[in-house]
Amino acid sequence: MTEIPPRADDLSIIHDPPPPFPDMAPVADALDRLTAEVGREHDRATRREEIIDRLHAENLELRHGLLQEALTPVRAGLYRLYDMAGREAARLREEPGGNVHLASLLAAIADEVAEVLARTGAELLETVPGDPYDSARHRPVGTANGPHGHVVTVLSDGFRLGEQVLRKAEVTVGTFVDDQRKQKTEDE
Repeated sequence: MTEIPPRADDLSIIHDPPPPFPDMAPVADALDRLTAEVGREHDRATRREEIIDRLHAENLELRHGLLQEALTPVRAGLYRLYDMAGREAARLREEPGGNVHLASLLAAIADEVAEVLARTGAELLETVPGDPYDSARHRPVGTANGPHGHVVTVLSDGFRLGEQVLRKAEVTVGTFVDDQRKQKTEDE
C-alpha cells in the first residue's frame, strides 16, 4: 500500500533541522577567506579605477594646455591682422573721399578674423567707452579728458579664454576735468 504524504498544515509532523556537519567547518572557513579576498580585490580595483580616471583627467588637461600653447603664436598674428584691418577700415571711413567699399571689406575681414579667434577659444572682451577701468582687462596707453577712472577710448580690443585674459584691451583712461582746470589755474 502506498503511504500518504503528510499535509503541510499538519502540526503533528515537525522536523528539526539537521544537525550541522562537523566536517563543514573547514569549508565555511574557506568561504569566509574567499569572501574577504574578493572584497579586498574589489577595493583594489576601485582604487585602480580612481587612479586611471585621475590620470586621464591630467592627460586631457596637459593636452589642452599644449594646444593652447601651440595656438599662442597663431593668435598673436591674428590679433595683429584684426587690429590692422579694423584700424584701416576706421581710417577709410573717416577720411574725406575714402573708399567706403574698401572700408566695409576691411571691417568684414576684421569680423571674420574675430570669428576665427573665437573658434580657437579667444573671445572678444567687450570694452566700450564709459566702462570703469579694470587693470586686469585693460592696458592704459594714455589719459584723456573724461570721467575719472573710466575708459574714454578703446584703441584695440582685448581677448579672453573663459575667464583668463589673453590680451588686454588698449584704452585711454579719463581724468577729472576739474583737476586739469585747477592745474591750469595754478600754472597761471
